[in-house]
Amino acid sequence: MSEPLLSTRDVHTYYGKIIALRGVDIDVHAGEIVTMIGANGAGKSTLMMTICGNPHPRQGQIVYDGRDITMMPTHEIMRLGIAQSPEGRRIFRAMTVLENLQMGASLVDPKYFDSDLEKVFHLFPRLKERIKQRGGTMSGGELQMLAIARALMSRPKLLLLDEPSLGLAPLVVKQIFDAIRELNQSEGLTVFLVEQNAFHALKLAHRAYVMVNGKITMSGTGAELLGREDVRAAYLEGGGH
Repeated sequence: MSEPLLSTRDVHTYYGKIIALRGVDIDVHAGEIVTMIGANGAGKSTLMMTICGNPHPRQGQIVYDGRDITMMPTHEIMRLGIAQSPEGRRIFRAMTVLENLQMGASLVDPKYFDSDLEKVFHLFPRLKERIKQRGGTMSGGELQMLAIARALMSRPKLLLLDEPSLGLAPLVVKQIFDAIRELNQSEGLTVFLVEQNAFHALKLAHRAYVMVNGKITMSGTGAELLGREDVRAAYLEGGGH
């Protein structure tokens, strides 16, 4: 198999004296959807932020597209073709939908703007209806669509999604996961997805990892993990889908 687009090796991340990641190894190959599931507080979001350079790992290595990005500042990492839609739907709430999308496209050649705008409106028609609306007045589902669309406007090679389904109605969750699948299938977009909704995430993913207390405890194809009794018992019982 070719070199991974993204890999982490023996990554340890701390918050002060508290260890959040304990020797994490993952690979994400070009064209894959890879997901990481785990309970709240397992370290999933910390891994996502460590990949983006904030915080930096205290030990280990992160390589993206053949380059060591372990200690690079965040803004330089983002210029390499990585886009993140962080947990909590962080968008510019005082700006309109269009202005948020323009911010996402700020590092890209302006000649792509109109076609990229049509693409995200095709994925999320609701955003087209809300184009002049300020972000702060929109519903949680609309904000999540906008956060993902803004990330896509930077034309990333790798899209990092942190808990895109958190707190959303099932219908909106389905729409967001359908959009991720379409992007991957139609454009070959590589996606690394951190998600508590294990059922949806494992159904979507080519490959998956399970994180417990900052360590990878299991990996396999999405279908393999979905079929495992221990995974079902830990992450899918009690209406996780």
